[in-house]
Amino acid sequence: MSALPHSPHALVTGGGRGIGRAIAAALVGAGATVTVLGRNAATLEEAVKAGAAHFAIVADVSDEVSLNAAVAEAHARKPIDILIANAGSAESAPFVKSDSALFSRMMDVNFMGVVHAIRAVLSGMKDRPYGRIVAVASTAGLKGYAYVSAYTAAKHAVVGLVRSLALEMAGSNVTVNAVCPGFTDTDLVAGSIENIMKKTGRTREQAIAELARHNPQGRLISPQEVADAVLWLCGEGAGAITGQAIAVAGGEI
Repeated sequence: MSALPHSPHALVTGGGRGIGRAIAAALVGAGATVTVLGRNAATLEEAVKAGAAHFAIVADVSDEVSLNAAVAEAHARKPIDILIANAGSAESAPFVKSDSALFSRMMDVNFMGVVHAIRAVLSGMKDRPYGRIVAVASTAGLKGYAYVSAYTAAKHAVVGLVRSLALEMAGSNVTVNAVCPGFTDTDLVAGSIENIMKKTGRTREQAIAELARHNPQGRLISPQEVADAVLWLCGEGAGAITGQAIAVAGGEI
């Protein structure tokens, strides 16, 4: 595993649970100072108490003003070297029932939330000797899935943003990448499982199998597997890796 530089400060959005919390804990284990950001204060504080982060800040990534204030608070404590733009949400519906409000919600959180977070940290990061930006996208940013057109569109936008920004930052010490997990064993996927059960009458095991079938390995991805990929991208030895969208999906493309 590529080592981190000495005690960088990492900000992890959506860091209170699931993939975000696993990433935060992995960064703590690698010697980073970690601030987790999200909307649920209790969840964030629990992560801090459990040792998965050092500090917690409450903010909504879709609210640019709130997010800017939170990032400024974190930066004042210690300049931010690493941004993990992980916060996101998913809603499913057939396209013909996906109204403008649904598309706006998915874009606001999953895409504009990434935009706001990057804008908030980039000016302070790009002139420093080391910087890492990693967006947690999805295999939905690399391919299509039925019944999640709004979510998929937002994740495709994240991958496009990463590829473009990486070129702009190529002359600096900042790298910009995305990781694209397949269906991962998190609360978010648990909601999808419940939705499949409700709409189809399938058992929980059958619903899990429906999602796992997309993975050639026939299973759900673990949050730790995503965290391991992110930790590598944040290491000093990954300085030549930028503009990439790396699938963590058991071979699904």
